[in-house]
Amino acid sequence: MMEGLKEKTVKTAVVQAGAVPFDTDACVEKAIRLIGEAAGTGARVILFPEAFIPGYPKGLNFGLVVGARDPVGREEFRIYLDAAIEVPGPQTQRLSEAAADYGVHVIIGVIERELGTCYCTVLFFGPDGRFLGKHRKLMPTAMERMIWGFGDGSTLTVVESPYGRIGSVICWENYMPMLRMAMYAKNVAIYCAPTADDRETWISSMRHIALEGRCFVLTACQFLRRKDFPETVRVSLGDSPEAVLMRGGSAIINPLGAVLAGPYFEGETILTANLDLDDIGRGKFDFDAAGHYSRPDVFKLTVNEAPMPAVMTV
Repeated sequence: MMEGLKEKTVKTAVVQAGAVPFDTDACVEKAIRLIGEAAGTGARVILFPEAFIPGYPKGLNFGLVVGARDPVGREEFRIYLDAAIEVPGPQTQRLSEAAADYGVHVIIGVIERELGTCYCTVLFFGPDGRFLGKHRKLMPTAMERMIWGFGDGSTLTVVESPYGRIGSVICWENYMPMLRMAMYAKNVAIYCAPTADDRETWISSMRHIALEGRCFVLTACQFLRRKDFPETVRVSLGDSPEAVLMRGGSAIINPLGAVLAGPYFEGETILTANLDLDDIGRGKFDFDAAGHYSRPDVFKLTVNEAPMPAVMTV
């Protein structure tokens, strides 16, 4: 059995659901309900989409143009900042309790607030209710850079489980080859990719990563309509309240790139799959990106995992 594996199989779930944008408490309530529903299928590892609490601001521009901001956009950002959560905090405590109540690992995307900055973060909770750690998105994409801060190497987190190590790489971070290599070197068995990318090309990338990392890949995306947003913010995408802003595409993939569940684009759902964890070892037979296929005599990757605070007290 592969190092770190104590179980031969595990049932996993990816939750494809929309947040209640900008309503933190409603997002937490919905997450807790969906944890229960996913656990009811027998799933022991449950993944939620990127920015599930308090929502991904799809279609918002916050009044930004190069060289100028507008007062309404400043107020929209203030609302978003206020809706973000502190880690740890009362919302993380409730999620910890839900993980313990159902005896499951929960991996969930949130917007984290520290000082006056939002971070796109993934939180890990264990089946005993412990908060196991977090990963902050290293590189926000395009307009995300104006509303989210940048993570550093100190949260390239993997957590131990009976099913092997669980890690997370968020949305377009998955297009960063060196970040993927850093995660492969951590011997990730269940590679979680919460995302806001609902394009047809996303599943191809997830299948590639499963093959490249010889790991199971779980990816979760929201299903979100324009009407889900409060009237207090401007949403520039879609011509009607029913317009779909994110259509899902969540999936579960095995270490040889076979799609076990999904992709699904028709609405909210919970996708599940039973993972044969021995498939990881079978896959490593002919390809191990950080092992026998790495050629360290030619290529070297240096990863800085030190925290990078702006102010240090000595």
